[in-house]
Amino acid sequence: MAEIIQERIEDRLPELEQLERIGLFSHAEIKAIIKKASDLEYRIQRRALFKEDFINYVQYEINLLELIQRRRTRIGYSFKKDEIENSIVHRVQGVFRRASAKWKDDVQLWLSYVVFCKKWATKPQLSKVFSAMLAIHSNKPALWIMAAKWEMEDRLSSESARQLFLRALRFHPECPKLYQEYFRMELMHAEKLRKEKQEFEKAKMDVGNLDYPEEILNGELARIIYKNSVSIIKGAEFHVSLLSIAQLFDFATDLQREIYDDLQALHTDDPLTWDYVARRELEVESQPAGEQPATKQARAVELGRKEERCCAVYEEAVKTLPTEAMWKCYINFCLERFTKKTSSQFLREKRLERTMMAFRKAHELRLLPEFQYKQWIDLLLHHDFLKEALEVAVAGTASFRDSVTMWQMKLQVLINSKSPDIAMHFEEAFVHLKAQDCLPLWISWAEWSEGTKREEDTEAIFKKALLAVKGTDSVTLKNKYLDWAYRSGGYKKARAVFKSLQESRPFSVDFFRKIIQFEKEQESCKMANLREYYERALREFGSVDSDLWMDYIKEELNHPLGKPENCGQIYWRAMKMLQGESAEMFVAKHAMHQAGHL
Repeated sequence: MAEIIQERIEDRLPELEQLERIGLFSHAEIKAIIKKASDLEYRIQRRALFKEDFINYVQYEINLLELIQRRRTRIGYSFKKDEIENSIVHRVQGVFRRASAKWKDDVQLWLSYVVFCKKWATKPQLSKVFSAMLAIHSNKPALWIMAAKWEMEDRLSSESARQLFLRALRFHPECPKLYQEYFRMELMHAEKLRKEKQEFEKAKMDVGNLDYPEEILNGELARIIYKNSVSIIKGAEFHVSLLSIAQLFDFATDLQREIYDDLQALHTDDPLTWDYVARRELEVESQPAGEQPATKQARAVELGRKEERCCAVYEEAVKTLPTEAMWKCYINFCLERFTKKTSSQFLREKRLERTMMAFRKAHELRLLPEFQYKQWIDLLLHHDFLKEALEVAVAGTASFRDSVTMWQMKLQVLINSKSPDIAMHFEEAFVHLKAQDCLPLWISWAEWSEGTKREEDTEAIFKKALLAVKGTDSVTLKNKYLDWAYRSGGYKKARAVFKSLQESRPFSVDFFRKIIQFEKEQESCKMANLREYYERALREFGSVDSDLWMDYIKEELNHPLGKPENCGQIYWRAMKMLQGESAEMFVAKHAMHQAGHL
């Protein structure tokens, strides 16, 4: 192995000598490079190979290349690149070849190889890398697309890109993304040829001898791809994606029209088709170019007409396809238009009216999903239509009796309406819902009670909630209860609640930290109480929370009535209880704290 390493170092000597001779590196730097290179060579030549060693080797060489570039720029010397940079690039490519042969399945390694070649290698060399990668990873469409895009955009070879797409489709005959990108590539190729032809014609050059077939210029190859792909990949979504790509190219109007007509003919039963057709009305200009409305009011009226045409399509759609999905598209459109900012009162009112009407019709047909009931109620509440909001909320809870969200919305409306029977409605909700789902409602009830009822009533709600809510959900409730106690009755009340709950597992660390914080906010902060809280917290979390132990030690050190002599005992207790990483973190934090006090 030593002979191989020596031979490879000797291969480097000509480039290193050049670096020193032209003044890019000093003699000491060259010696350092040889030493580092020897170490890196040793690592990739030994019997047990590790990927990290190859990556480190490559990274070192790339850093060296970049340093050479910077120094060339600084001294203004641009010669001898064949002897220096090209030699390094070839060496790095060799290392990449070895690594990618050893770890064939590592896509990230291949991509690093590609990135390196894009920056430092020649285009034919990168083509070979893509070929080698695709021979192994032919099952990954994204890599085929990457290679084809590079051939098209960097090598300017549409023929090579086309061949790659055709090969990729043999492996992945039902991959939508491949067809989309191949379709895009052929349209780009046609656009490029059209521009070339225009440039020649502008220069009054004879294009008769050049190969510009009319079919290609009009996007016939893209049309063939479109026809083949939609016969294999069904569904409006894919169809619309091809139409969206075609619309990026101004010359492809005939193709756009054909795809649009086919979409309407083939996918009438898909809500996406109707949604697309309706939204397209926003883009259609009703007046000739140059005759657009001049005033704000006229523009608002024109936009209103476009939106009316959209809604006319949606109205036809929900008759032809009366499904929840179709109504969802219609309502989403109405909401999107409604949320668009406008200074026109006319547009705002029209959009609101239209949105409310769409919600109501879908509701009457029982085709409104739960989340859209919530959107409807939010909209009504936003405009203070409390009576209508309550009607919708009642209807929503009737349709979705086991939905916490719907009951929350209904109760929110009742609270906003200042209903006198709130408690009764909360109790009604609990009858219909599973106990494990009710935590948000208990919290809402307690928050409402805090703002409107006596302290005793709110506490009674918290106590009832703790009997009903079990498991991890009760942790949140206990934290809320403790917070409320401190807000409403101060530290004395909070301590009483803490005492009543201190054996009621489960807890969160936050529960104990709250009571510790409340104690520290008192003028006469008692160390005895802090010790009690820390000890209680450590019974629950002492085996996993290193911060609790550290804070306990700091308290003994910093509190006027603390006992620094207790810190050693707390430290050893912590070391016994903490496990694994928690113990390591504790030792590190303790050491840093001690160093800070020296």
